[in-house]
Amino acid sequence: MHCAIVHYHELALKGRNRDFFEQRLVRNLRLALRDLKIRRIESLQGRIRVTIPDQISPEQVVERLRRTCGVSNFLLTESVPLDLQAPDLTPLKQVAERQLAGQSFHSFRVTAKRADKRLRLTSMDVEREVGGYLFDVTGKTVKLKQPDLTLYIELLTHEAHIAARKIQGPGGMPVGTSGKVACLISGGIDSPVAAYRMMKRGCKAVFVHFSGRPLVSRASEEKVQELVQLLTAYQYESRLHIVPFGEIQREIVANAPAPFRVVLYRRIMIRIAQELARRERCWALVTGDSLGQVASQTPENLSVVEEAAELPVLRPLIGMDKIEITEQAQRIGSFTTSIEPDQDCCKLFVPLHPSTRTRLDDILRVERSLEISAFVKQGVEKAELSTFTFPS
Repeated sequence: MHCAIVHYHELALKGRNRDFFEQRLVRNLRLALRDLKIRRIESLQGRIRVTIPDQISPEQVVERLRRTCGVSNFLLTESVPLDLQAPDLTPLKQVAERQLAGQSFHSFRVTAKRADKRLRLTSMDVEREVGGYLFDVTGKTVKLKQPDLTLYIELLTHEAHIAARKIQGPGGMPVGTSGKVACLISGGIDSPVAAYRMMKRGCKAVFVHFSGRPLVSRASEEKVQELVQLLTAYQYESRLHIVPFGEIQREIVANAPAPFRVVLYRRIMIRIAQELARRERCWALVTGDSLGQVASQTPENLSVVEEAAELPVLRPLIGMDKIEITEQAQRIGSFTTSIEPDQDCCKLFVPLHPSTRTRLDDILRVERSLEISAFVKQGVEKAELSTFTFPS
């Protein structure tokens, strides 16, 4: 029988509510694998066992588990029956030999974990016996530190699982354990990474995109839809609100000093996103701001923009530089889409010399001459909703 044995880290540190986190992770694994018709997903002794039917390719399972937040790592295993009191390791040795067949290595080690302490043999006993057998049949060197290959053995109550491959998951917390947040998403590199980092902390992301329409085409909207579909692979269901923002920008350009345009755009975006967030029952807003990266992300401008919010504003990228953000975008698969050219509303009517040290008093004085409440109402009423699912 082939299985994936899933391990988690942070969940194991939870106290009396650990069962809640484990069951949410099991639920998310079911959602990630639902189209593959995998029925047996069980929580067992500090790990989760996913039984893989013969007709399903293990590689399909690997791709899904790699994107399941809360999964620290997992093993693709073969299993054999195990007798607690009189364990016969012959079948286990045969599977171990088969796992190593075709592998290229010069040194190896065996690492066993005994989940049920009633097993008469200790983990070290199993490591010694199986390792000695593999040494005899392969002629390879046993090396306990930094071997070329590690054979993993999980000893459960009625079965042993054997694997020569450990695969890393994203770690973190299962999506859905930390409530919902509204993520402001553009077509750039930063905001998809910010949303992903909040998913990894257990948040369900609702997306809000501001489009320059009707002054520009729908290119940025199509790009963002592609990014949201990609991110939905990490949370299984997503909602995207697209707000046509071009007319509001045109009003700001006509009635506000040029240096303050960018900060004014962002304060109104925050207000519109906040209203949509409340409708979605989100507890916070999320932005892709990175301190000092562009003019709108100076300490002064960040403070002035945040003043417009009543909900908490989370900035998971605030201390990251562009190289770090780009590397994470490449790892989660959003980078290729993010670098495609589009017509971002944030690039419309950008002044030659934007204010980088905006004072709140100056912005409040300018806003008194604008129909801020009308802009917010217009943005919320014209927002268009799309939904996404994974597997689609």
